[in-house]
Amino acid sequence: MKRKGLGFYLRIYGKILAQDLKSKMSYRADFIISTIGMIFTNIAGFVSFWILFRNFPSIGGWSYYEMLFLYGFSLVSLTPVQCLFDNNWSLRMYVYSGDFIKYCFRPINLFFYYQSEVFDIKGLGQLAFGIGTIAFSWSKLGLGFTPVMLLKLIVFLITASLIMIALQNMASATCFWIQNSFYVLDLVTRFKDYAKYPITIFSPVFRFIFTFVMPIAFIAYYPSIVILRPEEVPLLSWLSPLIGVLFFYGSYKFWMFGALKYSGTGS
Repeated sequence: MKRKGLGFYLRIYGKILAQDLKSKMSYRADFIISTIGMIFTNIAGFVSFWILFRNFPSIGGWSYYEMLFLYGFSLVSLTPVQCLFDNNWSLRMYVYSGDFIKYCFRPINLFFYYQSEVFDIKGLGQLAFGIGTIAFSWSKLGLGFTPVMLLKLIVFLITASLIMIALQNMASATCFWIQNSFYVLDLVTRFKDYAKYPITIFSPVFRFIFTFVMPIAFIAYYPSIVILRPEEVPLLSWLSPLIGVLFFYGSYKFWMFGALKYSGTGS
């Protein structure tokens, strides 16, 4: 069978996305309410930072606007996993009901076919809020702006997104072996809340865990420090794009291994 290229998948995704958005916009009230809820959730996070820093001038040597930058950075980097990979939350139900088998007989990539069915448009509200938070904290920190800095920001945001997508892929794919896999996925998702804090405020044990076991430090801290503190960038920050790509590829292979095993056993 002829191998399909990127152009083919982009065209297919465009058609799937258009149909998904049409179906969602037919329930406009639900879309509006959920989007407003997403925005207020992020505003609550913003306010919590403000309340915290009214009592503490800094946390672990990090100022209010630096922490706010990390918060905005994490929001933007988490948007792709919410918008593009939200169907991971339904994977266990498809597997347990047997409906997942329908994805195994199409002449396209199984991972692409499954993930492309759902686009969570509510995540765009989070994206807008995150960009606004980054821009606000950027101006307050007086970081300046150059094309090179913009390029770094984009590259490291993509890096951070790949890490979170990989974590969710691997957690959701455990359903091919574990019956109560929801708790694995829920645990990984809850850990992302720690991504908005600098890893230096944690004990050495948690620094190791958040770097090498559950690498949430790569969602905001290691990538964003390239922008915030260019004079003290650790090696792991420069390596984070490579780590993000490798980690995402590893999660894809893990997801596909489980999916193909499911297809082969007919479970």
